[in-house]
Amino acid sequence: MSDIKKKFEAASKNVTKAKKDPGNDLKLKLYAHYKQATEGDVKGARPGFMDFVGGAKYDAWAKLKGMTGEDAMKAYIKLVERVLRDDE
Repeated sequence: MSDIKKKFEAASKNVTKAKKDPGNDLKLKLYAHYKQATEGDVKGARPGFMDFVGGAKYDAWAKLKGMTGEDAMKAYIKLVERVLRDDE
């Protein structure tokens, strides 16, 4: 397993330990980068206009289209470090 993948997996476990809510914007970025790293580009149709949360998640993920899995992992790790640093 690559070093980046190990750090990514550790970051995905550590982010759940945050005591403070990082806020919706940061949570959307975390979600999008995690999905891009693990599944690649967004697939399927955007959820309907009444599904506000689903639409926001879809849009955040769609913005990362074309980003490599490794780059998404690196960005996710940095976001988690920010969440944990702000949590202190």
